[in-house]
Amino acid sequence: MTEPALRSSFTRTFWVNAIFAPRTSLGFMRLDFVLGTIFIIPLTQMTFFAFVASLSGTPGGVAFVVVGNAVATVTYSSVFSVCQTTDNEKEAGTMEHLLVSPANRFALYFGRGLIPVLASLATVAVAIVYAVTIFHVPFAGGSVGDLAVSITLTAFAMVGFGLLLGGVALYLRTSIILGNIFLFLGLLLSGANFPLSVLPLPLQYVGDLLPLTWGISAVRAALAGAPLGTMLTLWGYVALCGIVSIGLSMALWNTFERRALSTGSIARF
Repeated sequence: MTEPALRSSFTRTFWVNAIFAPRTSLGFMRLDFVLGTIFIIPLTQMTFFAFVASLSGTPGGVAFVVVGNAVATVTYSSVFSVCQTTDNEKEAGTMEHLLVSPANRFALYFGRGLIPVLASLATVAVAIVYAVTIFHVPFAGGSVGDLAVSITLTAFAMVGFGLLLGGVALYLRTSIILGNIFLFLGLLLSGANFPLSVLPLPLQYVGDLLPLTWGISAVRAALAGAPLGTMLTLWGYVALCGIVSIGLSMALWNTFERRALSTGSIARF
């Protein structure tokens, strides 16, 4: 196949999956679900942890917790929706056909992550507006650009993490448990609700491996008007986490695919 044909095949696979995935493997992302994820979940989660912080005297105060949870809401769109595509393909009986297709795996799965990326951007953006207008989190007016870059990189990195979990879930019976585990690990180990420094050292190392940790740090720094050098460092860590997650998801997919075929979990739901 010629190079233009390969490029065309890659582009076509990417856009077909980006357009049709919300109606098929991402079918649970109905309009009411998406609107609830973007406008309701951030407000309820931030309000709950703000009350917890005000009553417990959390280090950093209410603003620290509010911003952390504003960014942590990215998990619902980026991790759950992408990770659960595996379950939906199994339930529909299309997983076996998908795996034997000659379609480019990267285009196939990253195309399915396009809508979750956009939903994640909207969710965090709305959550930041809530943080500034309702919870009166200080916002350096000249850092809008830094904030936009931080949110965008975090959304892409978290979708990459969701792709990684989706590959692991191929071998499991369901991805729901896996998604929930990392949802709560993120709240505990990413610095969303308390500084990582209060955790035991081994858990701090685990937290440093999560893209959410660096995404939260980048958004906090942007809101505080941190200098460009600091932002570049944090953006580098967020981007690195995303690249590693996507790379691992593609590299490990064949391994979990073979395991799933050999154990029969490829068709088990």
